[in-house]
Order: sequence, then structure tokens, then C-alpha cells
Amino acid sequence: MTEVPEHLRKRAEEAREKAAAKKAEDGGGAGESGNGGGEAAGKIPAHLLERSRAAKAARESGASEEGGATPATTGGAVATAVRPPAAAGPGGHTQRLLTVVKSGSIQDVKAKPVDKVHTWPHLLVIEFVAALAMTAFTLIFSIFVNAPLLEMANFNQTPNPSKAPWYFLGLQELLTMFHPMVAGVTIPGIGIFALILAPYIDKNPSTRPEDRKFAISLMTLHLMFWAVLVMIGSFFRGPGFNFILPWIDGLFFEL
Repeated sequence: MTEVPEHLRKRAEEAREKAAAKKAEDGGGAGESGNGGGEAAGKIPAHLLERSRAAKAARESGASEEGGATPATTGGAVATAVRPPAAAGPGGHTQRLLTVVKSGSIQDVKAKPVDKVHTWPHLLVIEFVAALAMTAFTLIFSIFVNAPLLEMANFNQTPNPSKAPWYFLGLQELLTMFHPMVAGVTIPGIGIFALILAPYIDKNPSTRPEDRKFAISLMTLHLMFWAVLVMIGSFFRGPGFNFILPWIDGLFFEL
């Protein structure tokens, strides 16, 4: 085991002796102060007692209602009792109302800009111009291009295949798969009812496609279902409304 150097040992002993001496001095001072405190606690100075009696007498007599000074002489001592004002706040401080300020003058409220415009005139004007343009295009197109009308209908000869207009071919295609009640009433009714409930189910106000997955999925499913039925009825149904391949059997479709 390594021995402690002599100079370090002496320094440690000196520090220990100083600490012991300081502790002894602190203990003696505390004892003296304790004795003095006991004497002070056991005996109150006479001038303090006289001042306390004078203040009590002044309060009982009700003198100096406006907060003035009341001198009282008892045994040659003069005491002054000061009463705080009647309407005083915490710590004896009086308070008053300076003025009433409207909230609008101290609050700086700024309207946040939003990327929205009114329906009129920003939207309706554009839609009205678009409707006029489409009407003019249809009118001009009908003047220069004749409608593809067929000959007079012969009630003794039914065309084969007999197809509904293209926008009803989806229903006609359903009739080949289900009972007329199911194909003509139940399935279309469920689809229309689902589209009516869609705005109440998906209440997301966002206009971004990634935030409207439910609405976009529902509408895509509806359009794809109906588009597939229309395409099958238009291009893949031939004589007798049988299934055909148009690139082999030909195309049986007329607008």
C-alpha cells in the first residue's frame, strides 16, 4: 500500500483542527443567541407595551375616522395610531378605474386569405358561356351533317338484334343475367340510393383526390360497372342478342 506523503498528512491534520475549532465557535455563538432570544421572548420592552396600549385605546375610542393621527400619552410615552382608508385594496393601496377600452382597439385580428370565390359571377358565368358554346356547336353541326336515319319502320319485320339506345344497353345487358325485377328495379335502385347517401357518408371537405378515397372509389366503381355493361351490350351482342366477338362476327351497333 502506498504511504501518504508527510506534507499532505500535515495539511489534512491542520484542516481537521480548523474545522473542529470553527464548529466549537459556532456552537458557542448559537448558545448565547438562544439565551438572549429567550430573555427577549420572556420580557417585552416597556415602550413597545405602551405603544400597543395606546393604539388599542385609539381604536376603541373611534377617534381619527379619516385616518389621522391620535396622540395618546400614557406614562410620558406618545403613540400614534394610523388607520387605513375605508376603501383600501390589498396592502392598503387604493384602486380606481381609469377607462374602458373596446376590445377591437387592442386586438389586431386579420382575416386569413382563403382560395375561394363566390359562385356568382365566377362560376355561373363560365358555365353559361360553355352552355352557349355547346348549343352553337350542336346547331351548326346539325345544319351541315344529316342525322343517320333509317328507312320507315316495318312492323312485320323486327330488326335482329333489337337493341335499346346505347345509354340503356346496360339495363338490357342486366336483363340477360337476372330476373326483370332484379335487373330493372333492384340493382339500379341500390346504385341510385348509394349515390344519394355518398355525400352524407363522406363529409370530407377537401378537394384533393388523395383525401377523398372513399368518394372516388365509389364513383369509379359505379362508372366502371355501368361502362362495362354498355360496352358488352354495344359491341359483344349480335343476332338474337347472343354473345359474339366483333373482330370475328362483325359489329352490330348503331347510334
